[in-house]
Amino acid sequence: MREDAMRRRDLLTLAGATLAAPALLQTRPAEASTPVPPGYRVTWFDAKAPGVTERVGSRDITAVGDGSFWFCGQRNGTLNRLDPRSGAIREVKLGPGARPHGVITGPDGAAWVTEGGQNAIARVDPADHRVQLWKLPERFANGNLNTGVFDSHGTYWFTGQNGIYGRFQPASEKLDVWEAPRGRGPYGITRTPQGTIWYVSLAGNHLAQIEDLETARVRIVEPPTPNQGARRVWTDSQGRLWISEWNSGNVSMHDPRDGSWRAWRLPGERPRAYSVYVDPSDKVWLTDFPANAIVRFDPATETFLSFPSDRPGANVRQMDGVAGAAWGGESGTDRIVRIEYGL
Repeated sequence: MREDAMRRRDLLTLAGATLAAPALLQTRPAEASTPVPPGYRVTWFDAKAPGVTERVGSRDITAVGDGSFWFCGQRNGTLNRLDPRSGAIREVKLGPGARPHGVITGPDGAAWVTEGGQNAIARVDPADHRVQLWKLPERFANGNLNTGVFDSHGTYWFTGQNGIYGRFQPASEKLDVWEAPRGRGPYGITRTPQGTIWYVSLAGNHLAQIEDLETARVRIVEPPTPNQGARRVWTDSQGRLWISEWNSGNVSMHDPRDGSWRAWRLPGERPRAYSVYVDPSDKVWLTDFPANAIVRFDPATETFLSFPSDRPGANVRQMDGVAGAAWGGESGTDRIVRIEYGL
């Protein structure tokens, strides 16, 4: 691929970052029919900064590292920084037509965003909130970028649901993109403690390992459930891969060490598992759109615990968290939800 302006940084701007007044912090008691179990506390934060009237579309979230959290505003083209201590929101506009999807905190402390609207990888500086964009080559003009992860060498790997995966090397600003071996579908991506990179394909119904980080060669691994709709993937402390299956309603687990698979169906009549996040104690958190709930799965006891939202249509997207608290973005209500545990 040629090195040209489309592949290198093409925008460097403060992007109109503004510090908003503290947003309303809302703590809601559970309804009588769905009490919060002992040892847990659920808190909601308004994702709209004061003065914002349009929909935010609060979705994927990640910890900054200083107690605050980044979250994507997919509907209004923003990345937002929430301080849970005050409820204050710092809004960063990502550019014309922005529709950010996923965000992670990189080894440099910055927010790295799969910016689908501008078909670019975005970096937001944690100090001054300056925005940098690296657009995909014209050949991949509509990648439908989804999620990203850093490998142990500091290279950023990402997926695009329209049938691509790629990598970006920050030191050289080199951006490489490849067609996925089975076309449309690449979605969630993760790095194991062993340093391996894996992604799942929603439309392709499979798990894939980028088994050679130099050549980017991909190895397909077939889940035992056909047409399962593997949507997101997250590693636990042992390197086992936990997968949310949108079509089947299962959470499945693949252990690369022996090639084994296990699967558990979420509770309810017609579950659809969207997000999966594994907390530091290796408990698995999922989101179920039809149940309007976040669901916690304990692999040791093989039991589920459900935390329904207090508002309809929450549609919690990709979760993340820190020790003692799981976090998610309610894209349907423009709120952020925190579930504290071990209280």
